[in-house]
Amino acid sequence: MASSKVYLFDEVSKHNKTKDCWLIISGKVYDVTSFMDDHPGGDEVLLSSTGKDATNDFEDVGHSDDAREMMEKYVIGEVDVTTVPTKRLYVAPGLGGTNPKDDKPGFLIKILQLLVPLLILGLALAVRTYTKKE
Repeated sequence: MASSKVYLFDEVSKHNKTKDCWLIISGKVYDVTSFMDDHPGGDEVLLSSTGKDATNDFEDVGHSDDAREMMEKYVIGEVDVTTVPTKRLYVAPGLGGTNPKDDKPGFLIKILQLLVPLLILGLALAVRTYTKKE
């Protein structure tokens, strides 16, 4: 790539959907949209690395040399490293955070997980006590 286009972090982070996914790895910008269905880890892995510098995510997995070679066909430019935040400011849709409205069902499930076994134990003890022959 003789002349590489330079992207701002904000521009790259807008591409965070299955049908439009860009990643920043080692200062380069990759358009991996066409690779989403073929990625061995699934598209969720790629989506979880959008909106940040995904270099650590990529390196932690220990990709093969073949994977590194394959990446070259997805390079579309470089990122202006001065625009990349040191901390992740963006959480991809559906991948983090909780909705306060969802807390009630979760609380109810936890209560039931505690009460149902206790109820079964109490029922077993009652049956044993009343059916025990003296």
